[in-house]
Amino acid sequence: MLLPLVAIGATVRWGSFWSLITSESSLAALALSLKTSTAATAVCLLLGVPMALVLARTTFPGQRVLRSLLLLPLVLPPVVGGIALLYTFGRRGLLGHTFQVLGIHVAFTTTAVVLAQAFVALPFLVVSLEGTLRSVGQRYEVVAATLGGHPTFVFRKVTLPLVLPGLLSGAVLSFARALGEFGATLTFAGSLQGVTRTLPLEIYLQRESDPDAAVALSLVLVVIAVLVVGLAQGRRAE
Repeated sequence: MLLPLVAIGATVRWGSFWSLITSESSLAALALSLKTSTAATAVCLLLGVPMALVLARTTFPGQRVLRSLLLLPLVLPPVVGGIALLYTFGRRGLLGHTFQVLGIHVAFTTTAVVLAQAFVALPFLVVSLEGTLRSVGQRYEVVAATLGGHPTFVFRKVTLPLVLPGLLSGAVLSFARALGEFGATLTFAGSLQGVTRTLPLEIYLQRESDPDAAVALSLVLVVIAVLVVGLAQGRRAE
């Protein structure tokens, strides 16, 4: 596990490291990755919190099937996810044709990058938050409701503080997964500098034209990933 990371550190040309990671294309890719990953994490929070609440707090026929479908991106090859998104939001896709008539373009735009990243990152938030919801149980929520608490009040004042560590952990992991997304992004959004070319795509392209830059950028991504995962583990420990 550690040997490949050590190999990256040993291969980096430290004398020109700063210039390699601060080129115009590298900075543009890093900025785009951070921006789209943040937006994708917000989408995951918006969709994932209700999903986790439904899965953890309710029981209904077909729940296992629904859970399996929601967690499908965890095992689905990202390229397949990108193709699915393309045939949904592309020009001739299920919804894309209607969007096209309305003058809304999704595929091969920055929005497509956010959708691709959210698609693969959402299960991480759902899994983390659902597990936290099940572990804390419902006893405090029941007491608050018995005392006259409105469901919205109970969620804000009781449920949310109890599950906050799991929610933050899931959000951090979703951000990390979105930051490293490659296959679905390339298939659904393409690789246009400053628009859809995220840092993983930049590394892939630099691998052929400038291997030294590719290694340097890989190390940057490794460092960011280590910091993010460390933050997630710290939240879980709390």
